[in-house]
Amino acid sequence: LVEPKAVVFECGANCSCNRNCVNRTSQQGLQHRLEVFKTASKGWGVRTWDTILPGAPICEYVGVLKRTEEVDGLLHNNYIFDIDCLQTMKGLDGREKRAGSDMNMPSLHAENDSEAPPAPEYCIDAGSIGSFARFINHSCNPNLFVQCVLTNHHDVKLAKVMLFAADTILPLQVR
Repeated sequence: LVEPKAVVFECGANCSCNRNCVNRTSQQGLQHRLEVFKTASKGWGVRTWDTILPGAPICEYVGVLKRTEEVDGLLHNNYIFDIDCLQTMKGLDGREKRAGSDMNMPSLHAENDSEAPPAPEYCIDAGSIGSFARFINHSCNPNLFVQCVLTNHHDVKLAKVMLFAADTILPLQVR
């Protein structure tokens, strides 16, 4: 996966292919040596010991699946990630910058395409349970992109949130 797509549909349990199928990119587990470390200015961060090429899967953002309304009042939880595939599919949140402003995205609002997309119904709360992905820091010049991935169902409200390399990431590089 070299650039963000609206949604990626991967082979799942109902597919007759084997686990090494190229259409199971997000299901192959950790591919690179990654390290959680203390940064000078942003708290904890994640870096690699390997060169990572553009399009390489990095990890899935995991935690406790919750309804967004359950966490709306939690101001101090920096580990909440909205499953906002509907917004991502519309090209919001910086994807225009990375993928180009002329993305050919499907229309999600048949009656009035200028309406704001609905608020995400679900989110992932990695505040108390999660993987190292929760320590990946925000960047104004990101080297990763978020990708919604569907494997065993087709409900974009419950898609897996995967992070892929947007650029070549060099060993111990920090942004």
